[in-house]
Amino acid sequence: MMNAAQCRAARALLDWTQPRLAEAAGVGLSTVVDFEKERRAVSAEAVGKLMAALQGVGVEFTNGGKPGGVRLALDPEPGAA
Repeated sequence: MMNAAQCRAARALLDWTQPRLAEAAGVGLSTVVDFEKERRAVSAEAVGKLMAALQGVGVEFTNGGKPGGVRLALDPEPGAA
């Protein structure tokens, strides 16, 4: 599962704002903000949606989140970005 630091790093790789990620994932902006700032526990379902949105445009999560990292895929899916 993705952690807060990985989420921030993935957005930075894509040059995405928090509102853009929220829209792409179909979650509220407060969910993204609270997750990234670790203000409250965000549901696994919401984190999964955030992760799926980022993966859908070519972000890869490494080390299974322990501590984990992010990178852009060498061959993102067609139409990604």
